[in-house]
Amino acid sequence: MSVYQLKSRFQNILRPLVRSLASRGVTANQVTSVAAAVSVALGLFLSVAPLPHWFLLVPVWFLLRMGLNAIDGMLAREHGQKSILGAYLNEIGDVVSDVALYLPFALIDSNGLMPAMAVIFLSALTEFTGVLGQTVGASRRYDGPLGKSDRAVLFGALGIFVAAGGTFAGWTSWLWAVVALLLVWTIINRISAGIREAVAR
Repeated sequence: MSVYQLKSRFQNILRPLVRSLASRGVTANQVTSVAAAVSVALGLFLSVAPLPHWFLLVPVWFLLRMGLNAIDGMLAREHGQKSILGAYLNEIGDVVSDVALYLPFALIDSNGLMPAMAVIFLSALTEFTGVLGQTVGASRRYDGPLGKSDRAVLFGALGIFVAAGGTFAGWTSWLWAVVALLLVWTIINRISAGIREAVAR
């Protein structure tokens, strides 16, 4: 089970807004670019922010970003805005945004820097693995258990924890270890599902 499986319900809620944006000339690529730019700006700000309560912006932005990601996809598919550039912007923008938003958590605890960086690397690798499905004759794979939407919930919860005054300690290394294992599981699932789909086709 993955949060990604709730995407269709989320899209139904946003569809009237998407129609309105399309009628005003807003493009999918504009939405994608704005989401990536704000993510990078927020990540940089949190990396130097002196007060932990600013981390409350993380769950708020993750929710808004999920909405923007759904909107750009719907604009592309349902309003004739699919493009090769858009495909590149979407995939690269997501990975860059994730790295920027996860990095502040790696910088909170110097003792946990390397485990957190490993999680960031594996997160990027899961998306790379998902995209590779298209190169072997399968679809873009979104299999869990720790896809992009699931990681948004995880890091959003961590943002609330930090904003509430929580501190990272010895248990943090165990957290990163569990997350890393779930990411490896996700990578294996995406590879396996991609192979099965490609063979079936």
